[in-house]
Amino acid sequence: MARQPIRWLVPALLVLVWLAVGGGLGPFAGKLTEVSTNDQASFLPQSAESTRVLEVQDRFREGETQPLIVVWTADGKNITPEQSAAATRALASLRGTEGVVGTPTPAIGSEDGRALQGVIQFSPDLEGPLGEILDRTGSAVAVNGLRAQLAGPLATRADLSGAFAGIDGLLLGVALITVLIILLVVYRSVLLPLIIVTGSVFALGLACAVVYFLADRDIVRVDGQVQGILFILVIGAATDYALLLTARFQEELAATGDRFAAGRVALRRSFEPIVASAATVALALLALLLSNLTNNRALGPVGAIGIVCAALSALTFLPAALILLGRAALWPAKPRPANAETRGIWGRVAALVDRHPRRLWIATILPLVTLALFAPQLNARGVPLDETFVNDAPSVAAQAALGDHFPGGSGQPAVIVVPAERAAAVEKTVDGVKGVSDAAAVTQSGRPGDTPKVVDGLTLVQATLSDAPDSDAAQDTVKRLRATLASENGVMIGGYSAQRYDTTETAKSDTLLIVPVVLAIILLILIVLLRSLIAPVLLVITVALNFLATLGVSTLVFTHLFGFTGSDASVPLYGFVFLVALGVDYNIFLMSRVREETALHGARKGVLHGLVTTGGVITSAGVVLAATFAALVVIPLAFLVQIAFIVAFGVLLDTLVVRSLLVPALVRDLGPRAWWPGRLGRADIRQESRELTGASR
Repeated sequence: MARQPIRWLVPALLVLVWLAVGGGLGPFAGKLTEVSTNDQASFLPQSAESTRVLEVQDRFREGETQPLIVVWTADGKNITPEQSAAATRALASLRGTEGVVGTPTPAIGSEDGRALQGVIQFSPDLEGPLGEILDRTGSAVAVNGLRAQLAGPLATRADLSGAFAGIDGLLLGVALITVLIILLVVYRSVLLPLIIVTGSVFALGLACAVVYFLADRDIVRVDGQVQGILFILVIGAATDYALLLTARFQEELAATGDRFAAGRVALRRSFEPIVASAATVALALLALLLSNLTNNRALGPVGAIGIVCAALSALTFLPAALILLGRAALWPAKPRPANAETRGIWGRVAALVDRHPRRLWIATILPLVTLALFAPQLNARGVPLDETFVNDAPSVAAQAALGDHFPGGSGQPAVIVVPAERAAAVEKTVDGVKGVSDAAAVTQSGRPGDTPKVVDGLTLVQATLSDAPDSDAAQDTVKRLRATLASENGVMIGGYSAQRYDTTETAKSDTLLIVPVVLAIILLILIVLLRSLIAPVLLVITVALNFLATLGVSTLVFTHLFGFTGSDASVPLYGFVFLVALGVDYNIFLMSRVREETALHGARKGVLHGLVTTGGVITSAGVVLAATFAALVVIPLAFLVQIAFIVAFGVLLDTLVVRSLLVPALVRDLGPRAWWPGRLGRADIRQESRELTGASR
């Protein structure tokens, strides 16, 4: 009897510790925006030519400003000289105002006479909300009879800030409500879904506090995109781990009726697959540190921190809460024994796998391979500005108006760094390159035709491109410029279009490097977990095939259903890391149970019993994870919408087809050979050999 209070003490202390963590660190989920940045210039490839150009621009003080382009239109009418003069005066009136650097350019008319444009340079260290700053600027440049719109990098940044404004409220709320509804349907219990969601919130609070501490000291970098993915990743992973442990707790509670014994067994049996799963995802995310893109590297440690916190909550808070509540946690439902699904849908699936394993895996793999054939058709050269936001963004409309009346690259020229003595010759050469509207050196006064500005023996030549700076055609022009000027020593080409081109090329090389690293990490963890070689190789092949099939479907959906003409260069890499790492989770949950059952019942019964006992919980986990990632669509950005579809669809495909049919059928068909060269496979082979010998006698 003396041990009774001690048995209650440990779980009670764990729950109290997590309550303190939730209460003290929970608010950091809302404070994370304070250390976030949405400055896209800071996420460029570190070693790219366009990034080195930015460093040179700093010497010219050009890199220390953010341009805002004002475009005036008159609804199809010609602009009068009086209106043009008024626009120039409005621009000049902004000189010396808060945040404005230097003197804004005069208003320049378009060739068709129906539009004006001017450029205002702002300091990168603006104080106050960007939206309010742009509202004040818009009021200052208003001209009677003309419509003034704001375009350029600063306007795009303001729209990005607006898109991420509700990330710590709307996104989090949608994700948690979605998870709670699914859990209520799955468990038909009142308390259990609340316990699981509470554990997810505690994990998120802890993760956000750690990330806030590191970001505040410039150890990690956070932007709205990384923040949104962190929220979804922690909630989804914590819920998945909780579902696995809870299912095992129910089994043991139904078998023994002792909450303490059930808690110990559930934790012991779930610990290894949960840790292996968390390690797989965390290490796959940390592989992003190999990327040359800063935003990819930023996601690596931030995401890994989130996964560790999710696993920590699932392995400490959840079992403690379940032990304290016992059967009351499941009310009004009752604990389900291990064989509860034998006569249900998973019993029928297992019977199908048992009867026709080879036919089943062939019939499953053929459509996956067919869908995978569409994957190379995904255009990952970047999303044009008019598709970056899935709703109507002011900067997009302004850029469209600018493109209707001026050369496509107006306001965001290609920037060419050239030795001062070669500036005139390079300017003439650049002016003749296909896709360049005009080229001119940056001058001391800022007026065209004056003396070029020289710093450290270098001059900047600005080339206005004929095509929109975010178009594939503009990137092709950058390639032509670099090829034309390749023989010129000391010449570098940067600017917005060059940055997009370098980002795309860097993302391609990152993918070629990181994909095999992630696959090697996953394979190694599976070998250690399953103590075999054949099964891990099969699992890696199936999750890779699932990713390629998902990418093939996404190509068709993005083009023909969503209307996207392209995808961000990092979409395939993000999709791969999330889908392959998270997809392996479900195979880890399945195969760790299959291995456990195989040790008790042999290879044939092991795979069937493992499929039946994990079928419901893994399917529920897949639906929860798909739903949480789908919540990313509340942020109106094409990148996150595409990632949301890839992960949500891919997780469902993996859960319902690959893990439920393909993997069990392959393992069933291979029999004991699936566990080669481990002792489990050899013992099973010897057992089957003895059974066959006995039967022949």
